Amino acid sequence: MLRLYVLAIAIGLWSTRALHAGLEVRFLEGAPKDQFTVINVGHCDLESSTLRVDLSPSSGRLIFDVSEAGAGVEVFQPLEFTEGADALLDVPLVVDGQDFIELQIASFKVGSNIAFTIDVDDTIGQREITVSGSEIAGATVSYAKEGETSTAVFSADAQTLLKIPDC
Repeated sequence: MLRLYVLAIAIGLWSTRALHAGLEVRFLEGAPKDQFTVINVGHCDLESSTLRVDLSPSSGRLIFDVSEAGAGVEVFQPLEFTEGADALLDVPLVVDGQDFIELQIASFKVGSNIAFTIDVDDTIGQREITVSGSEIAGATVSYAKEGETSTAVFSADAQTLLKIPDC
């Protein structure tokens, strides 16, 4: 009986340590605004960390088009948070032609979303104002906290799942 009790405690301790954090990130092409949605699908609230979306390795060499003058084409849309801005320390500044955005996370609860709209243009395609899933393929999402970084890559279906070990 004592062995079963010790085994149950050991399994309980192991399972609590095995809790993982995870972020699902989706890109949705839209007109006139494109949207990124980040969902905390893990088992832990995330705090005092940085989430970076880097478009530079994307197959379409994507950029953010946030002003009338500059690197983008035709329609532009500034960064606008539609959900979860309260999870951030502040709203980041994005300049026209920038190929990354960094979100400084204050507190991001399990099951919560951070969503923002912005215009994304490709720099090598035929229709620069329309971004397909395959054009965002290769872009990365990184999560950094206390010197440790986890990275995931967008697939051609315009989404990725970023696994973050141990809460």
